[in-house]
Amino acid sequence: MATLSVSATTLKPLGDRVLVKVLEQEDKTAGGILLPDTAREKPQLGEVTAVGPGRKTEDGNVVPTEVKVGDKVLYAKYAGTEIKIASSDYLLLTEKDILAIAE
Repeated sequence: MATLSVSATTLKPLGDRVLVKVLEQEDKTAGGILLPDTAREKPQLGEVTAVGPGRKTEDGNVVPTEVKVGDKVLYAKYAGTEIKIASSDYLLLTEKDILAIAE
């Protein structure tokens, strides 16, 4: 995992990339059993913190991204590049790796 010495507000994604802060998952099961780190599934829910301008089409037009800063999103399990910024986990994803927006 890459560790950067910048803040998440100064990191601006390029193209159709999206910076997502990984949301922590529960430490307990529904029955109250505490889960160790090794037994937890990889999280798939996060909050968008920065968005690139969008992807370029072959004729040079820019198609803006559908997500915006503040959206809670569900993303593909093994997608993106993991980044650690100021002890928080982030993912740099392409827009196609985002599966849904949670409302």
